[in-house]
Amino acid sequence: MSFLKAEWRKLAIANYVIDKDHLTEFVPAGTELDLWNEKCFVSLVGFMFKNTKLLGIKIPFHTDFEEVNLRFYVKRFEHGEWKRGVVFIKEIVPKRALTFVANTVYNENYETLPMSHHWIENNDSRIVAYNWTKSGIENSFEVTASKESFEIISGSETEFITEHYWGYAKVNDEKSNEYEVTHPKWEAYKVSDYKINVDFGIVYGRKFNFLNSVKPNSIMLAEGSEITVENKKTIKRHPNNAYK
Repeated sequence: MSFLKAEWRKLAIANYVIDKDHLTEFVPAGTELDLWNEKCFVSLVGFMFKNTKLLGIKIPFHTDFEEVNLRFYVKRFEHGEWKRGVVFIKEIVPKRALTFVANTVYNENYETLPMSHHWIENNDSRIVAYNWTKSGIENSFEVTASKESFEIISGSETEFITEHYWGYAKVNDEKSNEYEVTHPKWEAYKVSDYKINVDFGIVYGRKFNFLNSVKPNSIMLAEGSEITVENKKTIKRHPNNAYK
């Protein structure tokens, strides 16, 4: 049985090209940074969880909620192929129970903050916005995009950002948690405008304060789909320096 089943919907994604050195200390054991066209990305992602089930059970008042995260991309070579995954600097949700479970079971870095969202659909466009507050400072990420979606092009930057099917969390310098995320290939919307009002230093730590003065390389809006998060396994360094 999957650990979690849900829908991820209306994923607003802002992608920043940064120096790899900013992420060195966060890379989980047994993985390496995954680059696209020699570019190292970190992404701000806001979306909605819908119809969430934990071990097949819907938890009252915890089925539909916002999440905003800051993530980057890694890969791990196993059994002759690359497994492409994401690592989260921090994941923000509005429910304390979610934070407790994710941090305890998966060793993630969740934080509980007040959050809200709004989705507005007009005749020819849509607006998707996510809002959260920390230390009395309001943060927001809003995207204006087309009403109609399109298939994501193979080999594109959008495919690279959205097609990672593993999650990794650093436990220590020699151990990581790995879990599989399953979903069909998504469709996306053409973005026409965006607004980012985020204090990255306050929300994600001083090491990411520099993002306040960096312009995103790209902005995306993906529709999302039903997803599953599978049970974790632990990757450890063995005496021959291999990770298993």
